[in-house]
This record gives sequence, structure tokens and C-alpha cells, in this order.
Amino acid sequence: MRQHHTIDSQTQLVDAIKSNDSEALKSLYTNNYYKIEALVLKNSGTKEQAKDIYQEAFISVWNNIKNDTFVPQNETALQGYLYQIAKNKWYDVLRSSQFKKTNLMNPTMTFEDKIDEEENEEEQEIYKQKLKQAMEAFKVLGSPCKELLTTFYFEKKSLRDIAEKLNIEETTARNKKYRCMEKLREMVLASKP
Repeated sequence: MRQHHTIDSQTQLVDAIKSNDSEALKSLYTNNYYKIEALVLKNSGTKEQAKDIYQEAFISVWNNIKNDTFVPQNETALQGYLYQIAKNKWYDVLRSSQFKKTNLMNPTMTFEDKIDEEENEEEQEIYKQKLKQAMEAFKVLGSPCKELLTTFYFEKKSLRDIAEKLNIEETTARNKKYRCMEKLREMVLASKP
């Protein structure tokens, strides 16, 4: 008989989720929540926002498992996938104009930090600098990546639309987008201010 809390493999976990096994769902939910909470708190968010983002991500993952758009490739694939979706959702919030209006765009700052006006200006300066570096790196990014990121972030096309346009699977489009973002991040980190 299978124990409630230890599910041997990703395949079993996926099967358990497909059959709405409440223990499996609860275990997946609780075991992965704190990583997301830590990410959101570290990047200008609150616990409430972390819960909202995590719930959205969890439901997305659950749906993707149900309709077979997610198939685990390794032993931590599902957990990594959940983290990635939550992280992307949080970064969408950070990029939203509403968020920028109400919060400072410094990834390491939390709402609890009290800062005066001078520091505020300094933060804005650092942000502008980072943005400039990102734009410079973006210019020299290979054109497939440039096209994909432009379509996703600026034209606000869904990954499904992009996948159809490129004639590839949606998961492949998601992976490509992730790799392109990583490449861009590495280029920004490598460039000196």
C-alpha cells in the first residue's frame, strides 16, 4: 500500500493529482509554498500577494497536469515547473504599471523598509541603470530570442499564440522563453555598469 505522504515518483504524483488525491495535492501545495513566499517577500511583495500568486500558479499547474500539457521529465520537474510559473506570475506583477506606480522597483526591497527621499532617488537611479543594461543586452540578443521576447512582453501575445505562429508546442515555446530570459540575464550580469 502506498503511504500518504511519500509519493515515489513524479509519474505517481501526476497520476495522484489527476485522480484528485487530496493528500497528494495538499503535500505538493504545502511543500512548495515557502519557496514562493520567500521569492515574493524578497522581491517587494507581501505574504498576501505571495498566497494569491501561489494559488494562481498551483491552479495553472493542476490544470496543465489534468489536460496533459505538462509531462514531468525528471524527479523534480513538477516542483520546478510550479516554481517557474509562480515566479513568472510574480514578475508580471512587478512589471505591471500599477505596481510600478505604487512601489519602488528595487528587487531587494520589501515594504517594511523605510527610506527617505534621497535614497528613493538613488534607488530610481540604480533601476534606470539596470534597465539601460538590460536594453543594451537586448539589442545584441540573437534575433529568435529577441523576436520571442518582444512578442511576449511588448505585444502581450500568449505563449499559445507564439507557439502556433512558430509551429511548435506551447511547452517548447515556454522553455525557449525561459532560456532567452536566462541568456539576457547572464548578459546583463556580465556587463559592467
